[in-house]
Amino acid sequence: MRASTATHPGLNLGNHHTDAHDKAETLVFGFWVFLMSDLIIFGLMFALYLTAQNPLSYAGGPSPKDVYDLGSAFAQTMLLLCSSLTFGFAGLALRHKLPLARVKFWLVVTLLLGLGFLSLELNDFHDMFTKGAVPSRSGHLSAFFGLVPLHGLHVTAGSIWIVIMLLQLHFLGPHPMVKIRLLRLGLFWHFLDIIWIGIFSIVYLGGLA
Repeated sequence: MRASTATHPGLNLGNHHTDAHDKAETLVFGFWVFLMSDLIIFGLMFALYLTAQNPLSYAGGPSPKDVYDLGSAFAQTMLLLCSSLTFGFAGLALRHKLPLARVKFWLVVTLLLGLGFLSLELNDFHDMFTKGAVPSRSGHLSAFFGLVPLHGLHVTAGSIWIVIMLLQLHFLGPHPMVKIRLLRLGLFWHFLDIIWIGIFSIVYLGGLA
């Protein structure tokens, strides 16, 4: 059976993986619908943050210049961008039927970069808390902690998903459903990268401008 032409955006497995490629059309499209619904939630949180981005919403508490660490935010950005690159390498290794160990290697590197991102973010939250910048302190901080940790929660979920996929690759091998799950995980991980670029630009650069 010849693989159909791909109609969904993202990495396509191509003619090398006929069964998984054909099944991916419906499953990956459905996952795109989920991502769009998730995007709406993030859009609402961005709108809430922008509404609270004014001196009145600080309520006499810490301002962005008092608590935001641009250096750490930039390091987090680099880690997440590099993790998208390494996940892309894993996807290409899968598409071109390179040894499964190559796919696993790049997934492990992606996981480590994601965990590095989370550790820096949690350290930033700890520093903010020690300075009294807690969610209940002001409307601005409530909006911040509604948006940024929501993204961190998604990265945590993505990291757990990578671990699960590593286990499935180990025990099930390159099964068609495993390949499709990796495609969806790739869309999810790159989606988080795009959301973080928005957070870095609007929250950190905008807040310190």
